[in-house]
Amino acid sequence: MTFTDIINILDEAHASFVLLLCHHNADPDAICSAYAFQGLLSKFRPNVTTEIGTGQGISRLSKHILKHIPITVNLQPNVEKADVIVLLDTNTTQQLGQLAERVTKIKVPIIVIAHHATHPATEHIAKLCITNEEASSTCEIVYNFYKQFNTKPSLDEAKALFLGITFDTRHFVLAKASTFKTISELSDIGVNPQEELSSLSLPMDFSERFARMKASRRAKLIKIENWIIALSDVSAYQASAARALVDLGAHLAAVAGQKNEKIEISLRCTRDFNQVTGIHLGRDVAKPLGEYLQGMGGGHATAAGVNGTGYIENGLRRCLRLIREKLSNHK
Repeated sequence: MTFTDIINILDEAHASFVLLLCHHNADPDAICSAYAFQGLLSKFRPNVTTEIGTGQGISRLSKHILKHIPITVNLQPNVEKADVIVLLDTNTTQQLGQLAERVTKIKVPIIVIAHHATHPATEHIAKLCITNEEASSTCEIVYNFYKQFNTKPSLDEAKALFLGITFDTRHFVLAKASTFKTISELSDIGVNPQEELSSLSLPMDFSERFARMKASRRAKLIKIENWIIALSDVSAYQASAARALVDLGAHLAAVAGQKNEKIEISLRCTRDFNQVTGIHLGRDVAKPLGEYLQGMGGGHATAAGVNGTGYIENGLRRCLRLIREKLSNHK
């Protein structure tokens, strides 16, 4: 699957307006990959209008990046106006938040570009899925589109790609050899890594700090073999809280949050846990957990998320059961 396949779909649809959608609370990899993809598309189809949108806002860090790179994000995108929809860094439609139902009902081609496995329900409605779990980020996939046509991104597009890759590799902790080659090539375009890294430095606000502390205080610790599993719940910042629990020493953390009957669970684990056990959080835990909660789940090997309906206790109990089963099969 290449960028040519995407262009062919746009041409077949006689597309004049293409909507690029990111997941709710869009992180730097999502908005930066969308921005770089928007730039590439403008080079090959300059008469096509594109718009970057998200249904439930962007992350605080992404907002900070928007001060340095001219990325425009529409928080109320017109889904029904689109001739083609492209989902970037979004492997389930439920990650679109309030736009999910509108996107699943629309009768236009849907293209998925992500560096994690696409959910079967999303594959069912998509015209084309370009996924690569070996890629460090969706930004790295988009950069490879540029390389397929021997085209260089502009300096702002290169900066965006650098920031998206840096964020999703946790400042290169999860980077592979191909990632460093990409960073080198972006540096040749004019990106100054030392200067750009400051765009990813953001003081943690009080509410996030409080959520992390609360999650730590509420955490239930379970020892399975030589692994420490931490389960907790907070009303916001579940992903940040899960990362904090892993930083504190847990091998795997699941943090849930609930609003009315809707439940969200963020999962994080150490790279060592993933490599030794072979457990892929997105595929082995989040996906079946999402189905159990009558929603969707997915993500990466060491970071995943679930959206569904139900209650925190049931969700975390089922999550622990799935983890126990996978660890038992690993023996």
